[in-house]
Amino acid sequence: MAGEDVPAGEGLPAADEGVAAGEAAEAVEAVFREERGLLLASLTRRFGDLDLAEEVTSEAIEAALRHWPAEGVPARPGAWLLTTARRKAVDRLRRDQAYAARLAVLQADAERAETVAPAADAGSASAPGLGELPDERLQLFFTCTHPALAAEDRTALTLRCLAGLTTPEVARAFLVPTATMAQRIARAKKKIREARIPFRVPGPDELPDRLPGVLQVVYSVFTEGYAASSGPRLQRLDLAGEAVRLARILRRLLPAERETAGLLALLLLVHARRDARTGPEGEPVLLEEQDRGRWDRPMIEEGRDLVVRALTGGPAGPYGVQAAIAALHDEAADVESTDWAQIVALYDVLLALTPSPVVAVNRAVAVAMRDGPGAGLALLEALAGEPRLRAYAPYAVARGDLLTRLGREGEAAVAYREALDAAGTEPERAALRRKLGEGR
Repeated sequence: MAGEDVPAGEGLPAADEGVAAGEAAEAVEAVFREERGLLLASLTRRFGDLDLAEEVTSEAIEAALRHWPAEGVPARPGAWLLTTARRKAVDRLRRDQAYAARLAVLQADAERAETVAPAADAGSASAPGLGELPDERLQLFFTCTHPALAAEDRTALTLRCLAGLTTPEVARAFLVPTATMAQRIARAKKKIREARIPFRVPGPDELPDRLPGVLQVVYSVFTEGYAASSGPRLQRLDLAGEAVRLARILRRLLPAERETAGLLALLLLVHARRDARTGPEGEPVLLEEQDRGRWDRPMIEEGRDLVVRALTGGPAGPYGVQAAIAALHDEAADVESTDWAQIVALYDVLLALTPSPVVAVNRAVAVAMRDGPGAGLALLEALAGEPRLRAYAPYAVARGDLLTRLGREGEAAVAYREALDAAGTEPERAALRRKLGEGR
């Protein structure tokens, strides 16, 4: 019956009658966190509008919080939420015929696009299993990261829709007010509607140009979680964990793409060190000082296996190369036994693939470990005119550390002061103040 907010007769028996409200709320949160992307993808696919999909998903969550405490958590909670959300979407479209007509145009465009893409896929041996996708999340990845959207809008929309972050959380990641981020996300959704961006996986001819953007967005999510740009904590483990989850989804959905293996490998190999990267009070712990016994060994082993896949079968991509560097760090018993020569060689490859001052800084640090602090400092000094490094605290920290090792304490203090001015999080600032002898 139209207007009902509970699926009836769906073969979804209650698993535990009379479950407590708190337990039901926890179950809703767990299902929502795990299946939000799948729910949004299925609803967007069905109705052609991301705003509508978000609204009815939220309404379905509210319905679950009302009904599950009294009636029990369904045996298939995700299916319950999806059925409820679909019914609410149908009810809204029945009430708003003009809205329904606009969605019909979008759906017609999508159907026309699909009549071309499958035929192209079927005739191409290079299509990476696109007809065998287990769900529709990949279409939502490519919709949210369409090149017609501004780069910052793509990342924000992905964080909101696929990582499940709230708009205020996304705003904090970008260091902007919540209202500004809400406008940015709304702008991206409007662009999707007005440009009639199709909700589909690109054909094999489009995929090589589109996939790097998707991978970059996931990597950006992880980077903010690994090293927060601001705030009271050095790491945002929730954000880093979501990036790993998204990378796993991409790996499952595009198993033939080697760079999806490379990205997941990189994230796992770096995330494996998370428990050792901070001290008891949240202070940063440098790599050479970390207790490697606290590193996540199963995660490292998984990452190492993926590195092999990422580097096999042709020239390596940038994520595969970075993953190989991370693997060398994770395999070493300590800093002294690390294969710094191989790491420098890999940074040479990475610089050729993706020239970047940040990569050049990392390479200089590796050269310092291989050839001594003077050699590394010379490379860092050669980057002094790079404007993108002026507000990049790790560059100034690296200079300060190498100057300290060379006994040039006065110059090191100047570098640490520059790093303090650029540091984003309070733990970083506290560590730099201690280097400068200023206490906390």
